[in-house]
Amino acid sequence: MNLRNEKLNKNDFLDLRRDVLADWPTGSEVDLNEIFDYYSNFPEDKFVVNKMLEAKKNFKTLIQPRAGIALPEKFINLLNFLVKEGKADILPITIDSYTRQNKYEEAKKGLEESREVGRSMLDGFPAVNHGIKTCRKISEAIQTPAQVRHGTPDARLLAEITLAGGFTDFEGGGISYNLPYAKKISLENTIKYWQYIDRLIGYYEENGVSINREHFGPLTGTLVPPAISHSVSIIELLLAVEQGVKYVSLGYGQNGNIRQDIAALHSLEELGYEYLEEYGYEDIELTTVFHQWLGGFPQEEAKAYGIISMGAATASLANATKVVVKTPQEALKSPDKDSNAAGLKNTKQILDMLETQSFDKSEEYELEKKMIKKEVKEIIAKVLELGEGDLAEGAVKAFENGIIDIPFSPSQYNSGQMLPARDINGAVRYLNFGKLPFSQEIKQFHREKIEERSVKEKKDAGFQMAIDDIYAIGKGLLNG
Repeated sequence: MNLRNEKLNKNDFLDLRRDVLADWPTGSEVDLNEIFDYYSNFPEDKFVVNKMLEAKKNFKTLIQPRAGIALPEKFINLLNFLVKEGKADILPITIDSYTRQNKYEEAKKGLEESREVGRSMLDGFPAVNHGIKTCRKISEAIQTPAQVRHGTPDARLLAEITLAGGFTDFEGGGISYNLPYAKKISLENTIKYWQYIDRLIGYYEENGVSINREHFGPLTGTLVPPAISHSVSIIELLLAVEQGVKYVSLGYGQNGNIRQDIAALHSLEELGYEYLEEYGYEDIELTTVFHQWLGGFPQEEAKAYGIISMGAATASLANATKVVVKTPQEALKSPDKDSNAAGLKNTKQILDMLETQSFDKSEEYELEKKMIKKEVKEIIAKVLELGEGDLAEGAVKAFENGIIDIPFSPSQYNSGQMLPARDINGAVRYLNFGKLPFSQEIKQFHREKIEERSVKEKKDAGFQMAIDDIYAIGKGLLNG
């Protein structure tokens, strides 16, 4: 396996860039010296890093929507509307599905059709087709920093274009933007692709331009046990900082049990700093991101607001640096601008009301956090063992052997043997461990939690329990 967790040599990296930039005509617009000169006059408040660090220092939780359309002028109007009406703190540049699959010719056709009919015929912004000038036109027309959100296994050209275009935060990772999204894309390849992206961002850092890197913690967003998403985040964190990344946001997706979600977010940041210290990475700044519920929503908007409000409350009580907001139209259609702003307003109201309130850390909370951290450490230890000390190689082998197993992933590179379900309180547990490398203490802890629910509900602890839990929130419940 020709894969190592080692910083890419500068000359090798620059050689690779020539091939990446040649993949589509807009790649020829990228000139690093011109880019660094452009950023030398960039407003400080347009860097996501600065906004995130200020929020962390002041114990504030920022709000960010999801949004992306094909036509630049309409996109600018939408983004400014979300700031003016929704009070968004960070804006999204959500990329279209064709670009996510590197199908730039199809994206080009969709963009042309959008121009003909005067409205977006794509489900996002085709940044690679638009190129640097259009990206900068958008960046300069908004007064709020913007993050690129996508879901692209091979996002190398996308990163080159959008970072040059004035967007100062890039989401994703070689695992989190592959296995939850793709079926046949090699994990070894995507880790290499994202080593390139992280080396690019590290190169920006070396030249005085700070780009934030966010890791997509929710994964499939479907009953993902915290230790699974945390293990992926820790691996992606360590791979990123090896390439020179200095600012990292660790993400986590709402599961629904408030105590578990808060313990999960707190343990994620603690683990991040612990592993950075263990491996000698210094001067790294971590922030946290809480994603409101990514599973099924009820069709009634009033009920949808309940889910959004619960996510907002959890983010506030957990002191997340940022919360990514859903809309009351999630179950019905792609949200319109008013619905998007409404979700932001709802979330902001909750955050403001809870600003002076805190979460009391009970014994149950401490136990939850302790068990999550223990699970992650057992997984990461096995990953390193499989890689003979190398994290990149170990990550590939870990998925091959089911040591990390993402529930309901479509990827053929994911084992798919682990099965989650909720306990009686709605916390996500392991119904079937698959080949996860857990000690008997951990296995017994989860078995007892599942058994308690099985007895109280007089329901078999089996596959149907997991399926019922997947659809429960959309039907107005937490447990199926």
